[in-house]
Amino acid sequence: MSDQGGRILLSSEDMQDLLARSRRIAVLGIKPESRSHKPAHSVARFLQQEGYEIIPVPVYYPEVTEILGQPVYRKLTDIPGDLDMVNVFRKSDDLPPHVPDILAKRPKAVWLQKGIRNDIVAQELARAGITVVQDRCTAVELRRLRRS
Repeated sequence: MSDQGGRILLSSEDMQDLLARSRRIAVLGIKPESRSHKPAHSVARFLQQEGYEIIPVPVYYPEVTEILGQPVYRKLTDIPGDLDMVNVFRKSDDLPPHVPDILAKRPKAVWLQKGIRNDIVAQELARAGITVVQDRCTAVELRRLRRS
């Protein structure tokens, strides 16, 4: 099941298909190793261990230049090349200021992690042709995909 012309994914099957097609993932709001117990680090580390290329885009921690062995970028538009997905670890109310950067970068998909939902932002991204997942954990869906 999907919404907004098939761009807002609602079913686990569609989400798993998205994960199967994705390889290069920017993690917006990633936390550094000093916060490795937080999902905004541990989920990205899990995805990296599963073979995804992870590109860290922390919002805070200006002193950090590398996370998970990869150089840090401060904006999505600073990342060279295309992105399959932007995996977002930001509060729902903190999403709107990131929309211009996301739209300028034009990733194929934006995944809002568990507990993150903003229907206005999701609809804006979907209207721009970007696939959106809200309020779901990439690690949980990837584990389901690996079991099937």
